Amino acid sequence: MDIRQVTGEERLTTALPLQAYAFEQSPSGPGREEEFRRYLPYVDGNVTLVAADGDRPVATVSAIPMRQNLRGSVQPMAGVAGVATHPLGRRQGHVRALLHRLLGEMRDTGHSISALYPFRPSFYERFGYVGLPAARTATFAPADLGSLLRVQLPGEVTLHRIGERYGSYRDLTHRLLGERHGFAVPPEFRAVRQRDEDKDWLAVAEVDGAVVGAVRYRIDDHGGKLTGGDLLTTGPLGRALLLRFFAYHVDQVAEISVRVSADETPELWATDFAVHVQRQVVYPTGGAPMARVLSLEALAGLTVGSGRLTVEVVDDPFVAGSYLLDGADGKLEVVRGLEPSLPSATLTGAGLSGLVYGVLDPADVAIRGFGTVDRSAEAELRALFPRCTPYLFAEF
Repeated sequence: MDIRQVTGEERLTTALPLQAYAFEQSPSGPGREEEFRRYLPYVDGNVTLVAADGDRPVATVSAIPMRQNLRGSVQPMAGVAGVATHPLGRRQGHVRALLHRLLGEMRDTGHSISALYPFRPSFYERFGYVGLPAARTATFAPADLGSLLRVQLPGEVTLHRIGERYGSYRDLTHRLLGERHGFAVPPEFRAVRQRDEDKDWLAVAEVDGAVVGAVRYRIDDHGGKLTGGDLLTTGPLGRALLLRFFAYHVDQVAEISVRVSADETPELWATDFAVHVQRQVVYPTGGAPMARVLSLEALAGLTVGSGRLTVEVVDDPFVAGSYLLDGADGKLEVVRGLEPSLPSATLTGAGLSGLVYGVLDPADVAIRGFGTVDRSAEAELRALFPRCTPYLFAEF
């Protein structure tokens, strides 16, 4: 089986048909190849590998060069997407071989972390990925926001098509990238598709000329539903301005839904506010995201707690080895090798990733089968990598 990278119009006859079969209605109607061609600019910067049996493409996988906030530090991140195999080539190890090659290449080009949306988490767990919290959907009636119409708030909300204020929206996502743990943004060549297709409304909240919130949305019909994307805000004022804007739709739509981070509390947005907050995780179409560390040494300088211990990472082709981890000065120091006098832990790639991303407590490691941690090492890991809730904004 030959594995090679494809670019440009090579994608039209290799990766894109495999991905369309895996993720779209099939067979496709007339004109689909021309749609593929129009889509090419939005995947041009992806790293796409294809496994072929002679001239016949069998499997493909892509990495989107992204950036993600990890405990306050913005890291180069490989967003894995478009994992697809021809039905006659499945369960033969092609995706495994492609992922090993792809992740190794992305690590070698400076991508210290990776994230994806899995079709089956147990499959990607074997590649060192660990689950992250899924975003929630908050659904409510605009009438329940009526109290906000009587509140005097500084600033204003303006309404645009996404194409008109795309730059403001993109700037806000970059600001949040620097502020929110787990937040990720796609590269410009991919993100600009929102501007070019121009399918959404965009409500922009501003105070003294500065954007403090924005939300993309669509309305299905009069008396129907306003469906929003992520409610992106820099704080309570931006959120209140956008919610008050939604209140103006009281006689137009019956309900409104927006996406919010896992640590958001919509039930506290207003008094007498009835809201349904949910996230149904289903596979293969609606899974929670996963992430992993590709290079521990590249994370040196990360903001951490004061723990100090040695860890042995096992069964992982990218981060396996012995490390001394020290957060004495509030920044992660990573040194190759073990120091026998220190507490120690043995971790798989998924165990290490869960601790670094803040989604696992050290006690979870043994429970989940991600390694062994003695009591003294538990305390050091808990101090070094405090629990925190990542918000993986970008979908890809």
